[in-house]
Amino acid sequence: MNKKVIGYVIAALVIGSMVVIMINNTVKKPEPVDTSGVIVDKQDGGSSDVSEAQTGIEQGNLPPDFELTTLAGEQVKLSELKGKKVVLNFWATWCPPCKAEMPHMENYYNNNKDKENVEILAVNLTNSEKGEKDVQNFIDAYNITFPIPLDEQGIVGETYQAFQIPTTYMLNTDGTIAHKIVGPMDEAIMEQLVQDLD
Repeated sequence: MNKKVIGYVIAALVIGSMVVIMINNTVKKPEPVDTSGVIVDKQDGGSSDVSEAQTGIEQGNLPPDFELTTLAGEQVKLSELKGKKVVLNFWATWCPPCKAEMPHMENYYNNNKDKENVEILAVNLTNSEKGEKDVQNFIDAYNITFPIPLDEQGIVGETYQAFQIPTTYMLNTDGTIAHKIVGPMDEAIMEQLVQDLD
C-alpha cells in the first residue's frame, strides 16, 4: 500500500474509534437534552428547605464552597454570593465551544446584571492552560467584564465534574443548584434559565 492509502486507513480507524467512544459514553450516561441540544440536568431531588439541603453537586444541594483568586487579583468566595442568582461556568481558552459561548455570556451579563440580580463566575481551568497570559489575552480579546476566577490546581473543576467544557451550574438565590448545563449556551438560553431561578 502506498502512504496515502495508509493515511486514509489510519484516519478512518481514528474517526471510527471516536464514534464508538461517543456512543459508549452516551449509553452509559444518558442525560435529558433540551430543544437547543444543550444538555440540561433537570432531575428532581434535593430539599426545598435550605437548612436541610445537603452539600454536593446534585440539583437542590448547596454546592461545595470554594475561594479562588480572579484574573484581576481579587478573592471570590462562592458562598458570599448568596442572595444573587449565580451562573457558575467552567471553561478554558483552547475550547472552541467556550469561545462561541463567551460573547453570549458577556452580552447577557451587560444587559441583565443589575435588573436580574445575577452574577457570572467563569472559572478558568487554569491548570489546563499554557499560562495565565493566555487567559488574559483571551479576556482582552473578548472584552469580558465578569469575574474570572483561576482554578490553578484544577481542584474546583474536578470537584464540580467539569470534564466536558463548558459546564455551567445555575444557582438559586439561596445558593442551591437549580440546573447543570453541559455545552455552550447562547444569550436566550441563559435568559430563560436565569428567569427560572428562585
